[in-house]
Parts: sequence; structure tokens; C-alpha cells
Amino acid sequence: MKSDPNPPFNTSPEGQQPAAALATPEQVASLIARVARQDRQAFEQLYRQTAPKLLGTVLRILRDRGWADDVVQESYLNIWQKAEQFDAGRSSPITWLVSVARNKAIDELRKHPTGRTTTSDELDDLAGKQATAQEHLEGRQAVNHLNRCIDELEKDRQDMVRLAYLNGWSREELASHFDQPVNTVKTWLHRALKQIKRCLEP
Repeated sequence: MKSDPNPPFNTSPEGQQPAAALATPEQVASLIARVARQDRQAFEQLYRQTAPKLLGTVLRILRDRGWADDVVQESYLNIWQKAEQFDAGRSSPITWLVSVARNKAIDELRKHPTGRTTTSDELDDLAGKQATAQEHLEGRQAVNHLNRCIDELEKDRQDMVRLAYLNGWSREELASHFDQPVNTVKTWLHRALKQIKRCLEP
């Protein structure tokens, strides 16, 4: 069946009421199955039941509520379009939903390592404090070079470095997120930083 590319309703948090009770994994799986058949009512129920969980995951990565809200909305658009890809035999329904949101958040962090673009009003307020155009260019080139070096790492190491050094995650938070011992996380970060340093050397 051809998927409707558009979400069935506005997933803005202001427009939705929280669910009265959390759904069981079986209920969430049933809702995803109905969403795969383009059931708009099921999609609305799925959003109400699971959005707080996904928002918490995204907020831990981005540390910005407005940005996190936007990413959660985009995540539900992906869920609406790809619900038929959910396989209950491979993961629990909430794990699948969280992975969609987490991957979207990490993609955003990769594209905007220093945060989202400043608004025009904020730019006006900061106009008198900005560095020269040459300094901006050199700074942007340095950021691009750093991102290219990070992108040469293994996928898990890329995400770990960005979360650790761009978002300030502790070693314990990283260990929990990547399901690894703290000492392993420290070793991975140490090796990743050595590789990045070699890459940055002229």
C-alpha cells in the first residue's frame, strides 16, 4: 500500500493532550501495526502514548527543548511513513520508536554540532559583538575540518565523541546509552581523540 507522506495531524505538543495511562508494549505494537495501514486515529493515540518518552530521549541528546520538540515532530513523520518496517521479532515497539527519534537527533547534532542557526533577531542583537568575516571563515573551516575527522571514526565512536564533547555527556551517561562499561567508554574516547588529533595535524 502506498504510504501517505504527510502526518495525519499536527504533532505540535501544544495541540495534543497527554495520555491518561501508559500503553503496554502489546498495545504500542498494535498501534504501530495500525499506523502501517495509515490509520490516523491510531497514529494520534500512538503519539499521545509515546511522545513523552521520545522527547526525553531527544532532549538528553540535544539539550534544547525547542530543538528537541522539532526533532520529535520530524521523528513521528518518519514513523508515519515507515511504520510497516517495524519488526516485533527484532525489537520491542518502544525500542524501535526510540531508535527512530535517537537517530534523528544524532543526525541533527551531526549537521549542527554547535547548535541550530541563530535567529535573525538574535543576530541583530549580537551584530556589534561579531568577529571579522575572516575570523568567521577560519572558524567555520576549522569546524568543518573537525567534523570530517570525526566522520572518519566508526559510527558508534562518532556519536560518542559528539555526545561527550559537544553535548557534555558524562562517561556514566555514555556507558548507559551505548550499553558498555565505563572503562570501555573511556578507552574508546581516548583512542578516538588520538585518531582525531592525527587527522587534524597539518
